[in-house]
Amino acid sequence: MRVVLAEDEVLLREGLCGLLERFGFEVVAAVGDAEGLHAAVREHDPDLVLTDIRMPPGHSDEGLRAAVELRRTRPELAVVVLSQYVEQHHAADLLDSAEGRGVGYLLKDRVVDVEEFVGTLRQVVDGGTAVDPQVVRQLLRRQADPLARLSAREREVLSLIAEGHSNASIARRLVVSDAAVGKHVGSILAKLDLPPTDDGNRRVLAVLAFLRGGG
Repeated sequence: MRVVLAEDEVLLREGLCGLLERFGFEVVAAVGDAEGLHAAVREHDPDLVLTDIRMPPGHSDEGLRAAVELRRTRPELAVVVLSQYVEQHHAADLLDSAEGRGVGYLLKDRVVDVEEFVGTLRQVVDGGTAVDPQVVRQLLRRQADPLARLSAREREVLSLIAEGHSNASIARRLVVSDAAVGKHVGSILAKLDLPPTDDGNRRVLAVLAFLRGGG
């Protein structure tokens, strides 16, 4: 699995390189800015891009904007943003790209298990979607007006759906029956005009589609 890594902090970049290689990834390029990221992807055609958000020259959202552009031109390219920040302006654009397949947004300080982190990267390369719950909450908060269509319980269920929980997991968390959760999910999809599909990422895609419509 070939990876291009973009991280401007040298020690973190080297540490991530070592970690990825220890778990069988091939880091074909490790760069420190968005321009280098674009060049490395053109040269190496990787399976996965793992990038920070704030990089030179402006240290604002260069990495995230580069990720959005890469997904626009290469929708099949798996991209995971790994950052300390939730940059709302472009985050929904990234997560919405290629219908939310093969994309992730993780927060550095919330990665507490190395093997789980590596498993998440593999999941994204396989076409999955991985979004930190804190990112989900902030994006949903940004879309407050469309959420008015949902009840308080439905908003709670929607947030848990976006975090990747199954109906059974949601039922345990909310101390309700699986059937009750199923009814809430059906109601959410109906209110947000999201017809059920057979897509494996449907639960997260439901939230992404909602963000599209509300943005």
